[in-house]
Amino acid sequence: MNSLQVGKLPSTLLNKFLGKIKIEDKRVLLGSAIGEDAAVIKLGHKRLVVKTDPVTFATDLIGWYAVNVNANDIATIGVKPNWFLATILLPQQVTSEEAEKIFDQILSACNALGVALVGGHTEITYELKRPVVVGCMLAEAEGKPFIRTSGARPGDDIVITKGIAIEGTALLARDAEQILRSARLDPGLIHCAARYLFSPGISVLKEALIAANTVKVNSMHDPTEGGLAVGLWEIATAARVGIRVAENKIPVLAECKIICDRLRINPIGLLASGALIITLPPSETTRLLSALAEADIIAQVIGKVVEPEAGLKMQNGEELKPFPQFKRDELARFLESRAKKTSGSDLESGLT
Repeated sequence: MNSLQVGKLPSTLLNKFLGKIKIEDKRVLLGSAIGEDAAVIKLGHKRLVVKTDPVTFATDLIGWYAVNVNANDIATIGVKPNWFLATILLPQQVTSEEAEKIFDQILSACNALGVALVGGHTEITYELKRPVVVGCMLAEAEGKPFIRTSGARPGDDIVITKGIAIEGTALLARDAEQILRSARLDPGLIHCAARYLFSPGISVLKEALIAANTVKVNSMHDPTEGGLAVGLWEIATAARVGIRVAENKIPVLAECKIICDRLRINPIGLLASGALIITLPPSETTRLLSALAEADIIAQVIGKVVEPEAGLKMQNGEELKPFPQFKRDELARFLESRAKKTSGSDLESGLT
């Protein structure tokens, strides 16, 4: 039997697991499916939106990060997150100061988003090498229909906010700074990339709520592990559609491009939280872009949703080729390859 690699489960294996789920409760309006970011459960005249996601990599902002990545997935449904629970697993060597720092990060992030921290669990865990935070975010929705990844329709414009790859670039700059310095990158550029977590920022809550409340949106999706490439594939899979993207329209952020070029990383497959993919009828696009611009959020059309038989393609001038796909995120691939070459370095801490 082959061992699985660090990162998301292979889609074929995940499909096998999900195929075993048989939900008979008719109150479950949206359950587990590839590409869907949260579950939706009907409770009387209201709906409960639920999401759980862990943060397992080594980062100095793990608590803050756990709140925001869970809030992002709630936001793609088109609602504001309300309540958060956190399971915090700490290694045996952790200090009380380090534990308090993580707790304070969670509380600060919740306060910034207007989310109530309502519970969870904290423990010191045997043989754990680094902290792990598993978040659970909940929201209350009522009124208009909720948005789902599978709502994308042929003819939709594909809009992306901010750019790529905010998350992966920031993590490289914050947790692998020595690698970047050894690659002779300017310290000022590394510092700027580290600030990506806050500017442009990994939260998509603001733009998701603007989109949901301003125009008719067919789908929204938060591209995370595997970057833009996997995010678009998940939309195509969930909605059973094809996708065509113009390569020259993909907004690769300046520092991201420099770092990726130097480290031989493809930014299209790099962790991309902070960007939001929105598909919507072309008649709504101008109004959406204007509303986002008024909120100082950069966004642009990068392609079209097409019929499923067209597949997932990238267009470069007249050339049309399959959109690149990645078996694992580029950050995980890069750091693992460096760890094998650099024994005793901080790369072995499992930054993935």
